[in-house]
Amino acid sequence: MAFDDEWSRIRTETTTMRLDQLDGGGGGGGTSQPGLKTAPDEKKAAARVIQDILEPDTKTAGDHADASTTAAKTEFAGWQTGAALKTVEETWTGQVKTLLGRLGGEKASLGGAGLSFQVQELKTRDGFQPLAPGPKE
Repeated sequence: MAFDDEWSRIRTETTTMRLDQLDGGGGGGGTSQPGLKTAPDEKKAAARVIQDILEPDTKTAGDHADASTTAAKTEFAGWQTGAALKTVEETWTGQVKTLLGRLGGEKASLGGAGLSFQVQELKTRDGFQPLAPGPKE
């Protein structure tokens, strides 16, 4: 068989294929494989734990350490230890801010994950819409 003939046959077969469907229009894909699942309630609960427990406790622990370091820094003023404690205090403050920022980011991500899944599902559906068969007459 010549290449042009074979290529023409393949193109014809490919363009006339359609997805298998169940009665009622649902997809007929394999059901034995697990699909992607999301748990919106669990995501909301995790976001609440970050907001109600982790963020306040982290801020409290950070403030407590800052107060202790400030007191020690004052006691050791004029010594190299005092200067070192100032560096420790600046580093600690930066790390606490970074941690609080990451916690806030995780909280926002958990809150937006459900919406993200929903938007992606709609985009996928819209992408397949041109392939859907027309109305039955």
